[in-house]
Amino acid sequence: MRLLIIDDYGRVAIEDGLIVVPDGSFDATLDYRGTRVRPGLINAHDHLHRNHYGRLGTPPYANAYRWAEDIQQSCAGKIALGRLWPRRAALLEGAWKNLFAGVTTVVHHDPWEGDFGRDFPIRVARVASADSLGMSGVPKIAGAPLALHVAEGVDRAAAEEVRILDCAGLLGPGLIGVHGVGMDADGMARWRAAGAALCWCPSSNLFLFGRTAPAELFVGGVDILLGSDSLLTGAGDLLDELLVARRLGLLSDERLDAAVGTTAAMRLGLPPPDLIPGSLADLIVLSRPLGEAAAADVELVMVGGQPRVASPELAAALAPLFPGGRLVLRGALRRWVWAEIRDETDLHRDADEPGALVATSRRH
Repeated sequence: MRLLIIDDYGRVAIEDGLIVVPDGSFDATLDYRGTRVRPGLINAHDHLHRNHYGRLGTPPYANAYRWAEDIQQSCAGKIALGRLWPRRAALLEGAWKNLFAGVTTVVHHDPWEGDFGRDFPIRVARVASADSLGMSGVPKIAGAPLALHVAEGVDRAAAEEVRILDCAGLLGPGLIGVHGVGMDADGMARWRAAGAALCWCPSSNLFLFGRTAPAELFVGGVDILLGSDSLLTGAGDLLDELLVARRLGLLSDERLDAAVGTTAAMRLGLPPPDLIPGSLADLIVLSRPLGEAAAADVELVMVGGQPRVASPELAAALAPLFPGGRLVLRGALRRWVWAEIRDETDLHRDADEPGALVATSRRH
């Protein structure tokens, strides 16, 4: 199937999951003049199976370990209910949260799931990860990249984690530290000298600790990636995270764009996100500039040349080419969605059903 997308800046052609030269005939032409086609976003940190719980805890906390201890006691009932979800349904909830926000590749900061290779609607980057030093000890994972929660807190124990990693020989260019809130001056100097990258999740940090990574960490050549974290602590999706990050003013718009694009791809070992012929056809259409956009401004999301989310106005053009798509509601947002296989968890409920949601579940 050959598709052509037109925006104010040119023409993007898709065939067999790739961007191709935009000439010849096409099975369909999607006219998006007035919007912007761009490569799909990369979310460098999420826990896909934990997005259905909602925010848990009564912050602020000294570190993430105290938060984890607290919610096991104070939120035990909510956690028990959340665990009733079938695993695939929980993973899909995280996938669709990301897709509705224009994310086409996500890092699942947990062990690899078999479902990711079974008709999963989003691309999941296969990146080695470990929880944190206080939860899993010093990682014994060979190779890079390695994603690790680091200095997730505001106390001395959080700051000390950078020195522990340095002494263990793990502080280097293959490390992607997630959060980095509690780094002190010595830790930041070591981090910068080692060439390690930082995955920044500001809304999660602000919720748990009332502050985020120190401003000094964002200068001096440290590569920054952006992650939404799960909705256990994060404020929303990756576009919401971009809005929070932009308001904080610690990165230029160009570096924020790279944090969900070129810098993220380079550090995660992924193909460069691009719209040139030969690139993966992972793309989105936004009606507002990145950094200002919310999920309501996402007009189209394609993964491997296949539509996943589209505005209702586009449904008439896409439905004959991709049968089985349906109109759904996610909160107040109405969108046409499509996946190759309908899932037993009733992934897509009709938009005219009362209380319809994407990734709802028949809980057993």
